[in-house]
Amino acid sequence: MTKPYKSGTFKVTDGHVLNYELFGNPRGIPVLYLHGGPGSGYNDKHKSYFNPKRYNVIFYDQRGSGKSTPFASIHENTTQKLIQDIKALLDFLGFKKVIVFGGSWGATLGLIFVIEHKEYVSALIVWGVFLGTKGDIKHYYQGGVKKFFPERWERFVGLVPISERKNIPSYYLKRMSSSSKDSDKYAFEWAFYESSFLAMSMTEKEIIDDLNEFPYKALCILEAYYMTNNCFLPNNYILKNASKLSGIPTSIIQGRYDFICPSVNAYNLHKKIKGSKLSFVNAAHSATKEKAIKEKIISELEIIANLVQLPSG
Repeated sequence: MTKPYKSGTFKVTDGHVLNYELFGNPRGIPVLYLHGGPGSGYNDKHKSYFNPKRYNVIFYDQRGSGKSTPFASIHENTTQKLIQDIKALLDFLGFKKVIVFGGSWGATLGLIFVIEHKEYVSALIVWGVFLGTKGDIKHYYQGGVKKFFPERWERFVGLVPISERKNIPSYYLKRMSSSSKDSDKYAFEWAFYESSFLAMSMTEKEIIDDLNEFPYKALCILEAYYMTNNCFLPNNYILKNASKLSGIPTSIIQGRYDFICPSVNAYNLHKKIKGSKLSFVNAAHSATKEKAIKEKIISELEIIANLVQLPSG
């Protein structure tokens, strides 16, 4: 059963309108689900993490993502704006404290939100940790994975002239944002590259089948835009401020063989957050593709939930 008990839209600043749903038990433990990307949006598969009798879950599409409008818009779309939107949405919906829950880019946003608005957070669960550093971006988009997947890397850079390879996301962004006929080709190759590393083994057919079911254009444009701009963050912002999370029950789950977000990110984060728990899983990146990661996330959520008080009233 994935039907929300409430859904709607919420107008934020700069002409953006966010799509949201409330799922589960209205009197349950409040959870804020932060989707990945930037730009991927949420879907019904993401509801399978949650026991609908126990949790009251906020799902929403970030600026330019999913059913939020305008679709794929980069206008006033920055990390700082996304953080402001989270606070505004929680206030609008009347949530005073939530478990912040997200992976990959959702982990990035969740960590920043806790750093800047700790008063809204009862606990934190993150996985596939992406810290938004220049090193993270360079690893993934400037050749760090080519040692392990040379054929996928060669395909990804094959569309980029050698003279443009110092900033591959910037080149892809220009081509995907153009009105030319080949913009869709660039978006497909960006999405294909990312999908290659979601699980331990992804065949070309599996990747293409997935992409045929997913409106990936927003993900590709917004990811390229954010990576071109270093995620709109001072370098190493999260680790430099991670000590502010001390006192918040925090569980970090990390695929040992995550080629998108290397395990060292999760390890370094864990060392910075006093009292946090780090769990390594023999899997790759995606919690929707890797059963072991998903099972660990669900079990950690149950443990964390036992530490969180239900809202009064």
